[in-house]
Amino acid sequence: MARLAALTTAAMLAVVCSVTCCQAEGYGYPGPGGGYPSPSPTPPAPTPSGADLAVGFYRDACPNAEAIVRDVVKKAVEQNPGVGAGLIRMLFHDCFVQGCDASVLLDPTAANTQPEKLSPPNFPSLRGFEVIDAAKAALEAACPGKVSRADIVAFAGRDASAVLSGGRADFAMPAGRRDGRASSANDALQFLPPPSFNLSELTASFAAKGLDADDLVVLSGAHTVGRSHCSSFVGDGRLNASTSDMNPALAASLRRQCPANPTAANDPTVVQDTVTPNTLDSQYYRNALRRNVLFTSDAALLRSGQTAAAVVQNAFVPGLWEQKFAAAMVKMASIEVKTGANGEIRRNCRVVN
Repeated sequence: MARLAALTTAAMLAVVCSVTCCQAEGYGYPGPGGGYPSPSPTPPAPTPSGADLAVGFYRDACPNAEAIVRDVVKKAVEQNPGVGAGLIRMLFHDCFVQGCDASVLLDPTAANTQPEKLSPPNFPSLRGFEVIDAAKAALEAACPGKVSRADIVAFAGRDASAVLSGGRADFAMPAGRRDGRASSANDALQFLPPPSFNLSELTASFAAKGLDADDLVVLSGAHTVGRSHCSSFVGDGRLNASTSDMNPALAASLRRQCPANPTAANDPTVVQDTVTPNTLDSQYYRNALRRNVLFTSDAALLRSGQTAAAVVQNAFVPGLWEQKFAAAMVKMASIEVKTGANGEIRRNCRVVN
């Protein structure tokens, strides 16, 4: 371990290539049942707008706000670790679509029948909404009308990370976001990178939100917890023994768990990390090196020297990934935030005021 921690980037890449036979390779979008239709082209990169956020934002208006959210999240995640994975994913899916503004929480209405939460990347797989509702109710009882739903989502993602990592990935989360008033299923399709993306598509998608290649590698590590629907990788050819680079033993196991052609009525879920499925840790990167990962987007991290070296570092340098994950989560949670009069503090998580 110590020897690997001290390796140069070139030497680390040699380790990766000896395991994976690194090569440039592209993948198309999955066919029917693959989980995502083809997204629209990625637009130019905006600048993250978190300058108005601050740690301890509710110190005066609602002093116990963060403690209240953490208590609700801790109880929920300890009862069901999968909910914690869902809350981390919810923050990602909220921030990549119109910024971190809780637009992912909005329910369909007569005026908007297709909000983000009903888009294929989110429905039916996104979970944790009931935890956000419970945190909102507790906050309203303590400090009515003070804490935005967007901040609750950000706190909940942080707190789920802390619980699932045993405190190793805990960090201060700046606050001051306002809630958005718009939500579109089409926007979710456009901005959320599907699991079929290759490395160039992934880096472009993250760059469009002001995140770099290292952020991509670090945030992908959240795939060490939670479950995935079979349709998210079966339709992408990941279980095809003649074309896939997945570890044959894992592929064989997944073929026993997943139908050859998943449908809405028959789309089981499988764990994303078979080693530590309920712990947020760096095991994902060791899995990637052994080709024990589900998605094309996971395997893609070994397709360039820069990202492959980062995978090796995160896999073998103790504590490095948790430190980077904390910074990347804060950075992601500042994407295109709405502050002041640009948003609102919703009275109800699921509808605009």
